[in-house]
Amino acid sequence: MVVVVGANGGASVGRRLVGELLRIQRGVRGLTQKEAGELLLVSESIFGAYERAERIPPIEFLKDADKGLDAKGALLACIEIIEREKYPPTFLDWVRLERRARVISAYETMLIPGLLQTPAYARALYEARRPAYTEEEIERHVSARLERQSVFRRNPPPYVGYVIEESVLERDLGSEEVLREQLEHILQCSLRMKHHLTVQVMPTKRYTHAGLMGPLKLMSTEEGRNLVYEEARGGDRLIHKPEQVSDLFDLFGILRAEALDPWESAKLIKQKAGEL
Repeated sequence: MVVVVGANGGASVGRRLVGELLRIQRGVRGLTQKEAGELLLVSESIFGAYERAERIPPIEFLKDADKGLDAKGALLACIEIIEREKYPPTFLDWVRLERRARVISAYETMLIPGLLQTPAYARALYEARRPAYTEEEIERHVSARLERQSVFRRNPPPYVGYVIEESVLERDLGSEEVLREQLEHILQCSLRMKHHLTVQVMPTKRYTHAGLMGPLKLMSTEEGRNLVYEEARGGDRLIHKPEQVSDLFDLFGILRAEALDPWESAKLIKQKAGEL
């Protein structure tokens, strides 16, 4: 992830700009940090951290703060700057499209999909990174990942469908407790959003299947465009050429047919959680 920092190596220019705007608008309204936090439904300490540029504010907070502190669009104008600090350039376009997507799908071979990750699982993932991240970098990455999950709170939410390799359900990233909580979270999400979320498991005993070339992320936008995002060590890429996208959407359809159905998958996930 690209981190934008100031010349002094501290907080980024974007974070400092947001912090200064929060301080100014809070002063104009005659509010203390505690009062401003209460107005915007965050704690005094969190608001203070945003104002001092110690933490990157979520996009929804910037929207609420612009309205609540009557910033007249100044904080909204900072959203693009803050987004660049949160996400790699190659992934930023995908994140922006994801917020308005009509359908989101993925085939995952190594990890639980980001939109379903618990805070503990996401943290364990970034703590395992080598070379290691600093604590501040870990917090930044976890916050950015969890923020993406706001798509489920849209009205209406997108339709989301995942195919996950069975081995992913057995990788106790962090600890067995973290994995158990993660598997139970998937079951809860599947039940709560049963009309908008489908999770299927690809059994390890499917010795060969259509997805052996690696993971895929797919999306249908509200305008009807189909897109694919591929991650690789040699470089990630957003695929939009119709002929390539069509082939990969067909491949994902084959994967869904080869995986366990949602009910069989839920039973297997519950079994895996009970074994931990």
